Amino acid sequence: MKGITLTVPEGRIVSLIGANGAGKSTTLRAICGLVKPTSGEITYNGKSLVGLPTQDIILEGITMVPEGRRVFPNLTVYENLLLGAYARNDVQGISSDIKRVFELFPRLEERQNQLAGTLSGGEQQMLALGRALMSRPKLLMMDEPSLGLAPLVVKNIFEKIKQIHDEGTTILLIEQNAKAALELSDYAYVLETGKIVLEGTGRELISNSEVKKAYLGEEIIGDF
Repeated sequence: MKGITLTVPEGRIVSLIGANGAGKSTTLRAICGLVKPTSGEITYNGKSLVGLPTQDIILEGITMVPEGRRVFPNLTVYENLLLGAYARNDVQGISSDIKRVFELFPRLEERQNQLAGTLSGGEQQMLALGRALMSRPKLLMMDEPSLGLAPLVVKNIFEKIKQIHDEGTTILLIEQNAKAALELSDYAYVLETGKIVLEGTGRELISNSEVKKAYLGEEIIGDF
């Protein structure tokens, strides 16, 4: 990383786009305490996050859906969701949030007693999203939610991301499907080799000739 500056305003969807190795995932990992920055500052609601353990950052209201989903394959769907609420002790609230996840993803309710490792890729992504929501995040960070999924599943996942945002969650999104990400985003940054080279509203970047040439090839287009 060469030093980047970005802001995620409350209530917005902000995207980071760029080629593999640009530093997108490292940025998210630094925010949630999995990578220690060698310099600079990371603040959330005016509080520094640098040096805080990941579990404390989660308690501040920041949760990440990692690339590759990383569900617990030998636990059931229901058990995976409960693990998303591991830092909570409000039994009624946890039960209510599981119902909310099942309303958002009815397929998970149908498969709640099924081992997560036996789910399809799309179902595992639904589960990873649902598990993240169980911590009641104020800022939800997602790393490549469409990776490896069929076009129809991608469209469904992005519709759910929009719904989650519309219900009040701020979102920071990393996504190689640049067209879909920019259509969804209020603001976006383009990273190249650890440096921000372009930024603007999703609409501005989707119309930018450089972005079109580099990132908006034969990508999936959704109506969001």
